Amino acid sequence: MSQSRPIQDAAPPPWPPRLAAQGGPRFLQIADALQAALADGALKPGDRLPPQRQLAAQLQVDLTTVTRAYDEARRRNLLEGRGARGTYVAAPKAELTPVLDLSMNTPPPPDGVDFDDLLKQGLSQVLMRADNELLMTYHLAGGSDADRQAGARWLAPMFGPLDGRQVVVCPGAQAAIAALMLALTAPGDVILAEPMSYPGLRAAAAQFGRRVVAVEADRHGMLPGMLEQACRRHQPALVYLNPTLHNPTAVTMPEHRRQEIAAVARRCRVRIIEDDPYWLLAAAPPPPLATLAPEHTYYISTLSKCLTPGLRIAFVLIRDARERERFLAALRSFALMAAPLTAALATQWILDGSADRLREGVRSEARLRHRMARDVLAGRYAGAGDGLHVWLELPAYWDSARLARAAEREGIAVTPAQAFAAGDGGVNAIRVSLGSMQDRERLRAGLRRLSLLLARRPGDADEIIHIQE
Repeated sequence: MSQSRPIQDAAPPPWPPRLAAQGGPRFLQIADALQAALADGALKPGDRLPPQRQLAAQLQVDLTTVTRAYDEARRRNLLEGRGARGTYVAAPKAELTPVLDLSMNTPPPPDGVDFDDLLKQGLSQVLMRADNELLMTYHLAGGSDADRQAGARWLAPMFGPLDGRQVVVCPGAQAAIAALMLALTAPGDVILAEPMSYPGLRAAAAQFGRRVVAVEADRHGMLPGMLEQACRRHQPALVYLNPTLHNPTAVTMPEHRRQEIAAVARRCRVRIIEDDPYWLLAAAPPPPLATLAPEHTYYISTLSKCLTPGLRIAFVLIRDARERERFLAALRSFALMAAPLTAALATQWILDGSADRLREGVRSEARLRHRMARDVLAGRYAGAGDGLHVWLELPAYWDSARLARAAEREGIAVTPAQAFAAGDGGVNAIRVSLGSMQDRERLRAGLRRLSLLLARRPGDADEIIHIQE
């Protein structure tokens, strides 16, 4: 029996990509040609590619261009290095039961922004300008003066010019909510919230022995009259509100309702946590409650929902100096500080304008995805056209928990209403997140599959036939 030659001894296959003078960056032309050769079978997994110097000479380009091309091809999982044996075409990576994730509220990849380049440039500037030892040591909680000034600049669209000393830097909005809860409430205290609210609030309240009580809401958000009744009945320590592109209902509370809520807060002397992660993604949002009742409101704005989840930085506006100290003492009990390197990157991006470009890219991509959801979900779509998610009320024949289980069997992840319920709500809906999948076509496939599932009635035995796209 004849034996085939080992792959590592195989001669490089013929692969002469032709570069066009007006075809864009040459390193991308080479990477694209490699991808096309794989697609049409001219190259196959295991084929050895020419050494970089040989290919550079063949194409009459410099070595750096070929190096960048091979790096780009590796980023696309097209190539793999085998040390001294050379560079080979990689075998395709199989995804085992890939899930179409419509459950996680994260920003989509920014439209028209090279995020990798932005990250490299930002970190390069941080490392060039900062003392590296300071980036790797303990810092006082609350952020450096530069970080607080950056926070004031980030909050300027909502509040205008701010004193940076009133801004506290936190390792994410969840940490800020927990620290406010510890600083402003005692075990057994009541916190008022809308019937559908951020699950992190309830998780922190349960951990700290506080009680979340739901206040009735309508299509504009929490009802002021019901809030006043609840304040007189429960004597709450805090009211929690997420008034802009509310999570999960996507409702934006109009200005007149915010003014009514602010008036109730003043009459009842109750303090408000205004968790506002999506204000900067909304089209013409109303002014924050913190501008209408500044002496009663603690305002939180996180970068994780507007820029990227890995940037675990939130800015908290606390105007009173003594309350800031109480907040910082509570924060230090479980989160000494925001990671200095992360805070420095956030500050660099805010001050050099990169954060604005990234946020605008996220807004643009989110709006494209909302248009996609409107097209695919047709009459079921009831979104605002902004933000990161859609709230879908379900037909009567589907229960939200049952639908979530059926969707999971179809390879789709969604979040049922029960995950957000702060009371005994009868809401039958799911939250559909639009940013968690990097690829638009995968998102479209997930939405199509969900639309088909919604159109079907569940079987008596809850058996779901696999939906063909």
